[in-house]
Amino acid sequence: MTFTMTRRAVMAAAVATTALTGTAFADAHQQLDQLHFIIPGGAGGGWDGTARGTGEALTESGLVGSASYENMSGGGGGVAIAHMIENADSLDNTLMVNSTPIVIRSLTGVFPQSFRDLTLVAGTIGDYAALVVPADSEIEDMAGLLEAYGEQGDDFAVGGGSVPGGMDHLVAAMAMQAAGEDPTMLNYIPYDAGGEAMAGLLSGEIDALSTGFSEAIALADQGEVRILGVTAPERVAAYDSAPTMMEQDLDVEFVNWRGFFAAPGTEQEKVDQYIAALEAMYETDAWEEVRSRNGWVNIWNPGDEFESYLEGQEQQIGDLMRTLGFL
Repeated sequence: MTFTMTRRAVMAAAVATTALTGTAFADAHQQLDQLHFIIPGGAGGGWDGTARGTGEALTESGLVGSASYENMSGGGGGVAIAHMIENADSLDNTLMVNSTPIVIRSLTGVFPQSFRDLTLVAGTIGDYAALVVPADSEIEDMAGLLEAYGEQGDDFAVGGGSVPGGMDHLVAAMAMQAAGEDPTMLNYIPYDAGGEAMAGLLSGEIDALSTGFSEAIALADQGEVRILGVTAPERVAAYDSAPTMMEQDLDVEFVNWRGFFAAPGTEQEKVDQYIAALEAMYETDAWEEVRSRNGWVNIWNPGDEFESYLEGQEQQIGDLMRTLGFL
């Protein structure tokens, strides 16, 4: 079955947002002299890249005076969420980046909180998923991966930067299901973040890795990995040598949204300032440079639209996880 995580995220990469005047740019700049990003995982993962890329675009375009970053790993993202809640009164000008795992991990009870315990600001990008192997692997494509899996069985390990039943696991399971395999039999090895998972792949701890496409591109450009299949409906211009799952007869389509949350109780005026700066960012050359080099898809789900979208995704993912036996 085709599974698309976000209908908005498969819009054209240059999705149009409302054009803002120079006055709007100046207002956003005046309102946000500095911005601090909380990153729920370690360096090198998708959250890390999204926060730092967003901060880069905001500062280089003059929408924010300065940006700082704090990696706060642990608990599958739960440590950072708890920090946002417990320190809400002191977290001025602070945004936490997150993505589909905040929905998945809440459903599975990895942490007791959900997106409802935070102030929703906006969903900003989508990132396709990919399965990769080391560049020197004998596996050349998804057919080769499935052949190796058939020969090795439980000895064939696929890793990811999320817990069992998490997003990376779901993507790998969907690929196995689309190939006619039992997705619940996959030997999945979890890591705390994408960077650690990549290290596990390159050290030989796992045979293949399920990860975000932007993370895969960075390693492929360095000659470290080979991208076997991407969960995009068609090849992505940022790395068009990577084949899609669909063109390899695997009916799998997936986009992971990423976006930003503020501490609970954040005043609406401040939320509006965050939204104005992020929306204005889409119109800048600095953002387009960041977006294109990472292979991201622009999305825009601010405020109440973000909440409605997450509620729908929560239902959609819950249904899929029950089908696959993860709930």
